[in-house]
Amino acid sequence: MTDTLFLVGLDDTDTLTSPGTNRLAKEIVDELSDRFTCEMILRHQLLDDPRVPYTSKNGSASIWLRACPHVESSPEALRDELQDRMRHGLQTRFVTGSDPGLVVTTRVPPAVVEFGKRCQREVVRQPDARELANECGLMLEGLGGTEDGVIGALAAIGLAATRSDGRIVRLGDRRDEINGPHAVTELHNRGVVVREMSNQRIVNSGTVEVGKKLRANLRDGQPTLFVESNDSEHWQALKLP
Repeated sequence: MTDTLFLVGLDDTDTLTSPGTNRLAKEIVDELSDRFTCEMILRHQLLDDPRVPYTSKNGSASIWLRACPHVESSPEALRDELQDRMRHGLQTRFVTGSDPGLVVTTRVPPAVVEFGKRCQREVVRQPDARELANECGLMLEGLGGTEDGVIGALAAIGLAATRSDGRIVRLGDRRDEINGPHAVTELHNRGVVVREMSNQRIVNSGTVEVGKKLRANLRDGQPTLFVESNDSEHWQALKLP
């Protein structure tokens, strides 16, 4: 077996009637569970600008995976397997009008990290993504339509590599969604740090109103839920990009 972390970058650039990148990521991860365990799925916010063609808010996704303990293959073979299975998952779900992109890797060069940050502050074109991926030896694929999803896919792994960007769509292999009020200690038990937004203080007691679903963010390598105070023992979760 290998303990290698595999990062998948995915951007479906979906249509108004299609499931969307985050849902596609969850569905495909479920199909991979015979060979891979999911550490997390992250949504990364890219530039929200009318010059960028997107359906809603221009987000892409990174998926963090490791091989299951029973799997005995080299990191290279597993990377290729992941690329094949992710490609198949996207192609079978392709909706006319979407422009999906995909990349799978075990390494993220600094130039790709900078590319991800650049995609959050300025308009980036498809040839920029393809040229950089080629220079870095990454297999970046467009899988339909205009193939503009390659931009968001490459940006996603760059931002994931910072370990301090993105909203967590799934944490671990847990498929259960929590909502409403929950004790801070319960969130800690799930591996989520609760932090007060105004002063960045870690909250260790009280109750958090989570809302419709848990929307933690990745900050400094830790799942972090930002909250604001209702009173000394009651907190309201905040939804950040």
